Amino acid sequence: MKETAIIYCENNFGKMDGKTANGLVRSSRKYQIQGVIDSTKVGMDTGELLSGEKNGIPVFASLDHALKNLPTTPAQFIYGIAPSEAFLKSDERNIVLRAMENGMNIVNTLHEFFTDDEEFVKHSKQFNVTITDVRKPPHKKDMHLFTGRILHIETPVITILGTDSAIGKRTTSVLLEEALNKKGIKTAFITTGQTGLIQGAKYGIAVDALPSQFITGEIENEIMKAHDTENPDIIIVEGQGALSHPAYISSNAIIRGSRPGAVIVQHAPKRKFLGDFNFMEMPTLKGEIELIEAYSKISKVIATTINHEDMTDKEVEEEIKQNETQLNLPSTDVLTHGCDKLIDSIFKSYPELKGKQKKVLVN
Repeated sequence: MKETAIIYCENNFGKMDGKTANGLVRSSRKYQIQGVIDSTKVGMDTGELLSGEKNGIPVFASLDHALKNLPTTPAQFIYGIAPSEAFLKSDERNIVLRAMENGMNIVNTLHEFFTDDEEFVKHSKQFNVTITDVRKPPHKKDMHLFTGRILHIETPVITILGTDSAIGKRTTSVLLEEALNKKGIKTAFITTGQTGLIQGAKYGIAVDALPSQFITGEIENEIMKAHDTENPDIIIVEGQGALSHPAYISSNAIIRGSRPGAVIVQHAPKRKFLGDFNFMEMPTLKGEIELIEAYSKISKVIATTINHEDMTDKEVEEEIKQNETQLNLPSTDVLTHGCDKLIDSIFKSYPELKGKQKKVLVN
């Protein structure tokens, strides 16, 4: 059974820095989300905020407000903001402490590890709760260097990359995994960020918390673990940041470690500047595709996907047509149009997969 959880996302739900909360509300195999804390959207339905359709998960003004209105205290308190500075604000410490006092286990998504914080550790022991630092890496002795084993597998590997961070790469990855599985194509998903891990992905690691020397090896290791355990028909790897992004090296390492034969690129047409770096203009979709293919040498971009933030339905349709005409690649918005075009492009690149489709019973 899923554990109950509430997500803290003050002033950020539905926004770029609220991507962890946004993702958990959309999909979670691990937790039953009972509510989101964001006083700027109190009383609203989280599904309606994200997609226009109610999901019954409410937004609360505060932790106390949530505890007064929920039938039972959630088992988990999840910090659901992904700020660029990646550290806890001083006023948020009291909220975390208050959650512990109410018997809630803490799931921390920041680079600042709560298990290294003397006050938090003492409080957790006093109230008999656990602290999970999702981004805390393994000890170096337990990390993996690149071995080259991935060079010898025949299973297709597809990576979902993008033109910026927090642009929907994980969402597209998860939806594509679900769509392929529904067609009977056995799919393994490798997450590379904290949100995917909290959502319950079986394979993956938060790559931005790793020393650079180990990133490619850890990605390769997770892929090989899925390959050896599941014997999947296809492997999907979540991208991070963007290859062109000056602040991140994660995409470089993901390409090197996963060695994808095919890539799908996600873009937000209305985004003029990089999310947390408003002094840097967004790359063009065409330019990013060219960079990815030149850098990888073995990867081919087979489709593009759209993040429809600030776009009307008409603008989305026009963007899809424009991308398909100018780039000669299938294009879609998976949240509104589904994954059919992506699957068709995968079958075109890997025709052997089409014959592996099976009828799957849906309850």
